[in-house]
Amino acid sequence: MLAEKRDEIDNPLIWPILSILESTRQSWKVHHLLGELRKETMIAQLDDDPHLDLFKRNFLIMNALYQLQEMLLPQQWLQVESMDIQLQWRVSNPGCVAKEIDYQDPLRDYYMDWNNYDASQDDVKELLSSFWKHYQRHIGNDTPGAAMLERYKALNVLGLDENASEHEIRRQWRKMALKWHPDRPEGDATTFREMCEAWQSLRL
Repeated sequence: MLAEKRDEIDNPLIWPILSILESTRQSWKVHHLLGELRKETMIAQLDDDPHLDLFKRNFLIMNALYQLQEMLLPQQWLQVESMDIQLQWRVSNPGCVAKEIDYQDPLRDYYMDWNNYDASQDDVKELLSSFWKHYQRHIGNDTPGAAMLERYKALNVLGLDENASEHEIRRQWRKMALKWHPDRPEGDATTFREMCEAWQSLRL
């Protein structure tokens, strides 16, 4: 069990993540950061349960990012959004307007509270579902004007027949999303994206 006070916790990912962010000016996504950390063997398996393992890895990354955001001010501003993580600029640069940390951000508050690291399986499933919904909206913005998959095509992508019930569709979606999530050892971003599009189509 982790200590109750977050100030007493030393997140081991803070400095590796800072090194990654400072090595390039590109924008990162959480699962891309996780992939880079795994490639550098900086983050190991944290739980036998795949849902909890994925959650705990993401928790450590988000916690480290929010801690870094505070630590780097006023010299640097770190933008922390799950789909857009970037060291944007140095405050000392001419024409830059200083940004402030939103201490009322519920997401920041959640990931800075170490008690949430030990979330239950039900809590984690709900959070992952929320993340996937956000991801679906994000990929929709990446492909403006793209037609949603028709129902039968979407069911085929998920490996289901046209008589699948709502419960079967939801269960299969969770199974396939977890299998193909880019953070998983055998995950694939393209296939995961197809799963997201299929699920979104079936929910309309």
